[in-house]
Amino acid sequence: MHTIDVLFFDVLGTMVDWRGSIAAETRAFLERNGRGDIDPAAFADAWVGRYDASVEPVRRGERPFVSLDQVNRENLEACLGQFGLAPGAFPPGELEQLNRAWHRLKAWPDLTEGLPRLRARFIVAPLSDGHTRLLVDVSRHNGLSWDAVVGADIAQTYKPVPRAYLGACELLGVKPENAMLVAAHGYDLQAARDCGLKTAHIARSNAGDPSKAGNREAGEGWDYSCKDLLDLADRLGA
Repeated sequence: MHTIDVLFFDVLGTMVDWRGSIAAETRAFLERNGRGDIDPAAFADAWVGRYDASVEPVRRGERPFVSLDQVNRENLEACLGQFGLAPGAFPPGELEQLNRAWHRLKAWPDLTEGLPRLRARFIVAPLSDGHTRLLVDVSRHNGLSWDAVVGADIAQTYKPVPRAYLGACELLGVKPENAMLVAAHGYDLQAARDCGLKTAHIARSNAGDPSKAGNREAGEGWDYSCKDLLDLADRLGA
C-alpha cells in the first residue's frame, strides 16, 4: 500500500463508542428527570434507529442539507414520544444538553497510540456524517489530532452518497486510488470501494447502527481487516 497518501476515518462507531457514550448520557438524563425505569441502552438504540430514514431525503435531494445536530434533535423528540415522554415536560435546556452528548462521544482506547502512529506516515482526516463543528468538539474532547476535518456539511450530503467520498478526495487533492477509508461498517466501506478508494475494516464491538439493521455487514474482500488501529498501523508499517 505504498501508493496510499490519505487515510479517511469513519467516526461514529469506528473512532468513538457512540452507543456506550449515548447510553451513559441518556441514563443520567433519565435519572435526573425521574425516569430511571427506562432502559437507557434501549432508548439510545431507538434514538439512533431513526437516523437512516431521517437523512434519506437529504441524500435524495428532497430536503436541503441539515446538520447532524438538527437531525438528532428531531429524532430525540420523536423518540421521547415513543417512550411516552412529552418533550415539553422537561426543564429548558435539558433536551439541548442531551442532544449535545453527540459532541462528547468517547474515543475507543486504541486511538491514543494508533492514530498518532498512522498520522506520522499518512495524512489523516475524519470523513463522517457528523458536521465539522461536531467533529472538532469530539476531537478536542478526546485529544485527537487530524490534518484536516471533513464534515458532512462540506459535501452537503450524507454517506453513502458518492459525493461524500469523492468530495473529500478532491478537498485534499488526492486521487481515490491513493486514499483509504477506515471504517467499522460494511455499507460505508462498500460505497468507498465503489468510488475507487482502498478499504480497511476495523472490528468494533458495540458499533452496530440500528438504523441500518438490514444493510450488508462487513465481510470478505476489504484490503485490510484489522482488530483495531494498532493492528492497522502494524500492517501499514506505521
